[in-house]
Amino acid sequence: MPADRLDALKTLIELDPANHFARYGLAQALASAGRVEEAVAAYKDLMDFNPDYVAAYYHSGQALEKLGRVEEARGVYQQGIDACNRTGDTHTRNEIQAALDLLA
Repeated sequence: MPADRLDALKTLIELDPANHFARYGLAQALASAGRVEEAVAAYKDLMDFNPDYVAAYYHSGQALEKLGRVEEARGVYQQGIDACNRTGDTHTRNEIQAALDLLA
């Protein structure tokens, strides 16, 4: 991932901290660049900022699994299911539940 794209996303977030899409894009870009620890931190920031951004829970759990942090992933997935129940997002809930079931 080109540093200029990461810098652009960071700048967008600085200019508009409420830009959830930019926060999600940053986390995704970090994960794609193999910067998984940083991606986990960015997903956490997004979930702290907007606890109903349900896609972040799935991708955060996936990143935590890549790092071997399975119990943390399990917790994030469960939080994601709770967020999906709050928002009525059954599609994402099913995806998160499937990922959680694979950990069992």
